[in-house]
Amino acid sequence: MNLTYGKYLKIEELLNLQQPLSQPEEHDEMLFIVIHQVYELWFKQILHEFDKLRTQLKQGETWTSAKTMSRVLTILKTMVAQIDVLETMTPLEFESFRGFLQNASGFQSAQFREVEILCGLRSPHMLKAHKDEPKNLERLQKRLGELTLWECFCIYLEKRGYGIPQPERVHDQGLLHETNQEIQQTLLHIMKNDPETALLCERFVDFDEGMQEWRYRHVKMVERTIGNKQGTGGSSGVEYLRGTLHQRIFPDLWEMRAQI
Repeated sequence: MNLTYGKYLKIEELLNLQQPLSQPEEHDEMLFIVIHQVYELWFKQILHEFDKLRTQLKQGETWTSAKTMSRVLTILKTMVAQIDVLETMTPLEFESFRGFLQNASGFQSAQFREVEILCGLRSPHMLKAHKDEPKNLERLQKRLGELTLWECFCIYLEKRGYGIPQPERVHDQGLLHETNQEIQQTLLHIMKNDPETALLCERFVDFDEGMQEWRYRHVKMVERTIGNKQGTGGSSGVEYLRGTLHQRIFPDLWEMRAQI
C-alpha cells in the first residue's frame, strides 16, 4: 500500500489526541488543548535542535552552530506569536472549564524543564513536580548530567583556540555557573577581532533575549486570564512566573558589553 500524507504524519491519531474533559463540552477547551499540545511539539523540536547544536559546538563548528541556533530563534518567535491566539480566550471562557483541569498545569511540562536544564538553570521543583512520573523523572535526571549550552559554548571557544577556564557547576538553584571576568575579556577580544565567532555570540544573546520575551508574554497572558489566583498545579501562579522573568542564561555575554 502506498504511503499517503495522512499515514506518514499519522493525522488520524493526531486529531484524536484532543479530548476535552468539560461536561457539557466548553467550546474554548479545544483551543486550550491544541495550543498546549503545539507548544509541547515545539519543545520537542527545540530539544532535538539542542542535541545537534551541542555536538556542533563541541566540534568547533561556527556556521552550522549559528544556523541551528537561528532555527531555534525562529521557533521561539513562533511560540511567542501563539500567545496572541490563546489571548483571544477571555477569563470567563477559561473559567468555564478550568475546574475540569484538576491539578494539571503547564508547571508540570517535563520538556520545558529539559530546555531549562540544558540552559543551565536549576531549582528543587524541577524533579519534585515529577516524583510520581518515573519516566519523566528519569529523563530529567539524565538531562541534569548532560553538558549545558554554555559548557558546550566554552568547549567551542577552546576549539577556536581561545584558552579559557571551563565553567564550574557551583549552584543547585538558579544558574549553575558564576560569571567569569577572564571569559568576559576573551569575549570582548572576540567581538573586536573575530567576526565569525562574534556572530555566534550574538545568536546566543538573541536566544537569551528570546527566552526572556517568551517568559514575559507568558506571565502577562496568565495574569490577564486568571489574575493572582493560584495555579491549577498548586503553584503560586503569576507570582511564581514573575520570579522567572529576567533570568539571564549567558550572563557573561551581557556583562562584557559594559566594557566595550
